[in-house]
Amino acid sequence: MRAAGPALISGVRPGSLAAEAGIEAGDSVVSLDGRVLRDVVDLQFYQAEPEVRLHVRKADGLDELLVFEKEIDEDLGLEFERATWDEVTLCNNNCFFCFLKGLPKGMRKTLYVKDDDYRLSFLHGNFVTLTNLDDEDWARLEEQRLSPLNVSVHATDVELRRKMLGNASAPDIVAQLRRLGALGIRAHTQIVLCPGVNDGDQLDRSVRELAALYPAVQTISVVPVGASPKLEDWSLSRDGIELVRPSAEYARAVVRQMRPLQRACRRAHGATVVQCSDEYYVVSGESVAGRATYDGFPQYENGIGMMRVLLDDWARTRRSLELRPPAFSVRRAVVACGTLVGPRLSAVAAELSAVARVQVDVMPITNTVFGERVNVSGLLCGQDFVEQLRGLDADCFILPRPSLDYFGKRFLDNMTVEELEEKLSAPVAFASRWSGVARILERGGGRAARNAAPNGAIWSEEPAGRRAHASPVL
Repeated sequence: MRAAGPALISGVRPGSLAAEAGIEAGDSVVSLDGRVLRDVVDLQFYQAEPEVRLHVRKADGLDELLVFEKEIDEDLGLEFERATWDEVTLCNNNCFFCFLKGLPKGMRKTLYVKDDDYRLSFLHGNFVTLTNLDDEDWARLEEQRLSPLNVSVHATDVELRRKMLGNASAPDIVAQLRRLGALGIRAHTQIVLCPGVNDGDQLDRSVRELAALYPAVQTISVVPVGASPKLEDWSLSRDGIELVRPSAEYARAVVRQMRPLQRACRRAHGATVVQCSDEYYVVSGESVAGRATYDGFPQYENGIGMMRVLLDDWARTRRSLELRPPAFSVRRAVVACGTLVGPRLSAVAAELSAVARVQVDVMPITNTVFGERVNVSGLLCGQDFVEQLRGLDADCFILPRPSLDYFGKRFLDNMTVEELEEKLSAPVAFASRWSGVARILERGGGRAARNAAPNGAIWSEEPAGRRAHASPVL
């Protein structure tokens, strides 16, 4: 078992059991019912009793043993800066398409942690490969039934997957997913599609074998490989594999290859199961799939269905504005976004400007930090926003919320919101949907609009371990 020390409490929810017991930020959890807890998951699992005994070490070093009588599903109300209190399990693979290998220097420190920890998959939706599970991990999965997990598959052919992962001992992922299913654990899977490697017949095989595991495998996402220039050079020099951006023709072929498989899944399971990345629809010019295709959008943080939700949100927002047009305090706003969605957002912005009778311009931001090929809004850095927005005439700049960290404070390059606002000399607000943009136009930008629409599962701002859904990316 990995060693775990006392868990530092970063906050206590007002009115909670912990607050009533006098627990404060700066105190630490030593154990619960005599168990040393490894992470937030353990806390969630073992506190689900009508009576629990919590060993707390106060900030002044004194120990207290607190007894709580409560409802079984009642949360104690403790919050933590970190989700794990032992060592995070690191990745033991060496993928030629690993995005972390292409990170430039100077990013947030946590970005360089190459984790592959199923607990973070359960808590935050991280994708993991399951290549590093030991007997203790499987025993815990059987006990706690951590579901769902997000699993990177890439290929079901064992040898091909080992080649892609750079791991000659990677286990059979189909067998692992079947084992999870026998434990009652569901999985959302992804295939990062590398042209000439795991596409074509291999993609067809992977999707069919994964779909056959339904309902253990709930969804299969097919997403394009993303690469910075640094990663492209590294992959080409090490493995002779060119990480090319999908062309319109290639993207169209992927969308059309998946359609009969989607129809087969709907007939067999009543669910679409296999879903294409938004990038394939946008690049190919194909119509974005309908809402029912996305099975409730469990993979939208993976770029699956964001465009559909964004378009549906605009349709509702437009009807609302036409019925009850508010008085807008912002007369001219600039909406910044990644270059991938720029053209589609520009079309909606033109409609919004006409309906609201304000000027809303879309400014696609070229990613110079990671490279122009990285074209999504969530990977834009403060530096690029400053350099490409500075000097533009606007009452307010509206930036994509997913470009910030979970706490709404910093960009990937560690620039703070305050630093960016100072450099732009104009109010800055963040949104993830057009309804959010409309609210900012009505109320104005500034601090109150910054942390709306949280990005990802903010366990530090919710009761420990609870998931919070993100909004689609602008």
